Amino acid sequence: MKKNHNLEPLHSIERASRDELQALQLQRMQQSLQHAYDKVPFYRDSFDAKGVHPTDLKQLSDLAKFPFTVKSNLRDNYPFGLFAESMDNITRIHASSGTTGQPTVVGYTQRDINTWADVVARSIRAAGGDHTDIVHVAYGYGLFTGGLGAHYGAERLGCAVVPMSGGNTQKQVQLLRDFGANIMMVTPSYMLNVVDEFERQGIDPRSLPLRTGIFGAEPWTEAMRLEIEERMGIDAVDIYGLSEVMGPGVAQECVETKDGPTIWEDHFYPEIIDPVTGEVLPDGQEGELVFTTLTKEGMPMIRYRTRDLTKLLPGTVRTMRRMGKITGRSDDMLIIRGVNVFPTQIEEQLLSIPSCAPHYQIDISKQGNLDLVTISVELHDGVDSSVAADVSRELEQKVKTMVGISSKVQIVEQGSLPRSEGKAKRVFDRR
Repeated sequence: MKKNHNLEPLHSIERASRDELQALQLQRMQQSLQHAYDKVPFYRDSFDAKGVHPTDLKQLSDLAKFPFTVKSNLRDNYPFGLFAESMDNITRIHASSGTTGQPTVVGYTQRDINTWADVVARSIRAAGGDHTDIVHVAYGYGLFTGGLGAHYGAERLGCAVVPMSGGNTQKQVQLLRDFGANIMMVTPSYMLNVVDEFERQGIDPRSLPLRTGIFGAEPWTEAMRLEIEERMGIDAVDIYGLSEVMGPGVAQECVETKDGPTIWEDHFYPEIIDPVTGEVLPDGQEGELVFTTLTKEGMPMIRYRTRDLTKLLPGTVRTMRRMGKITGRSDDMLIIRGVNVFPTQIEEQLLSIPSCAPHYQIDISKQGNLDLVTISVELHDGVDSSVAADVSRELEQKVKTMVGISSKVQIVEQGSLPRSEGKAKRVFDRR
């Protein structure tokens, strides 16, 4: 890896003791709950229905008394029903694509935009960036929060920004060469397309100034990290966020340790709950991640259920807590013949086989009354197709042993599987 990171001194809040941090969290949480109750009819009604009031929050653990917010609440209040400020105070509006239902809409005041830029700047700095860097942003711009969130944060840090957006992979490679970016912000699945294009053109990416990839917007495995790092000669670190809570920059992995994203707890308060009972679980135990915003004005989120499955861990290079790698989502978990399966589990086994390229597709269908899982995989360039049968058997055995399901693996022609230009669509449940 290229290790010329310029790690600057931490901000005071990143060095604060747990006691100092929790005192700030309590003050801000009380304000956020009151703001939501006073300004958003949905929160007033849901708090009243549960018999709680913002003044009932005397300590951080009292947050468990308050009701959850879920994605359907945003859709039910489309478009602006959860805004806590009038439109003359709203500076920007983002929204989901709405491909799975009514879009979810989020609104930001100017102070929210400034906060967002601050936490993304902090995230880039935690990844080893500073004001001397050129940042190539290949997240999508527009209603998706990725592109503009990364862009404003990089500018806040003082970086030069290349606002490339997604797609047009040949152009991505050209600009990475010509402009000499040091940092790239992109989804990990699309980064694999970029790596493939470098190799197709016969360019060694290790010869470029690029030293860090800040990857987010979808779950990715440790095996994928190692694949990208080895092929690109860079450090690959994880950024976490979701539009309902803010966008990218809710949490960021530190380049020194690569031990899971540090949650910026002065702005976003995390909980882990049992996804079935809603009970708050202790740190270190895996469950569903829940966030309460502590400083958002335009659209505060109280106990928002992210559906991401992870656990909270003690801080290492920061006093703020970390989140473990996301193992999947409670709402896209696949139940196959009674076994709970997450696509990342299959990806991990696939990437453990050197001959397999990191491009795959999982199809689930019915064969009579039984679930049938078919995994389509490409081989790496240069791997002889004569090994296809052996690779198929090896992956089938690994998935059976490590994931607990039977599957049929088919090796397909190189380049035949769809390439992601944003978030990868890899699972097709046809049952």
